[in-house]
Amino acid sequence: MPPSGTHARPAVVLLALGALAYTAWVLEVLLHTGLDPVQTYVSELAAVDQPLGGLFRATDLTAGVLVLAGSAWALWRCERRPWTVTGWAALVVFGASTVADSRLPLSCAPTVDPECAARETAGLVPATHTAHAVSSSLAMAGALVGIVALTIAARRYGHWAPLARFGPVLVVLELAVTVWTLAAIAAFEAGRGTWSLGAGQRAQVLLVAVWLGVLTYAVARENRV
Repeated sequence: MPPSGTHARPAVVLLALGALAYTAWVLEVLLHTGLDPVQTYVSELAAVDQPLGGLFRATDLTAGVLVLAGSAWALWRCERRPWTVTGWAALVVFGASTVADSRLPLSCAPTVDPECAARETAGLVPATHTAHAVSSSLAMAGALVGIVALTIAARRYGHWAPLARFGPVLVVLELAVTVWTLAAIAAFEAGRGTWSLGAGQRAQVLLVAVWLGVLTYAVARENRV
């Protein structure tokens, strides 16, 4: 039985605020970070040695907590249909992993600091670098599964019309920029440059936030999770 609007509203509010917080990295347009957004990891904004690292760690933590809470509420209240349950569960993983990401920051920025990159290659950086890579991978995997599963749910189960309409396009774009980002990371780790790693990764996280916005609007319009 679908939940009432009152039951859906907490998920709407939490996910909308989470999507907004997840785009806090765009503040780099206004603030002087010293990092090139076309070439650097988004995570490097929150590195321990960066002057605004504390700000970006706080916004990551906020985004993760909000998405975790909103998707957990939705998972609790949603209809027990396979694609719906899978999608909300994946967003729970995304939110929880984003929280972990914020608590496991990089110690330095390897794409702009050759000494940091050399230490990372030699395994001389704190263990948080490896842990951060794991939590970041889990976060993006959760986001991708959630995006695909809930978009399929919207189309297969005949609800969330805005998501059913725009979700497939966002899925294709998200998969394309994910491939770009992974290729760029592989190139950087092989010493072949960054391949505009920062631009690809920023497009990747921006599309996640846009998709969350569409999902939130769809849930709010139909008063159901």
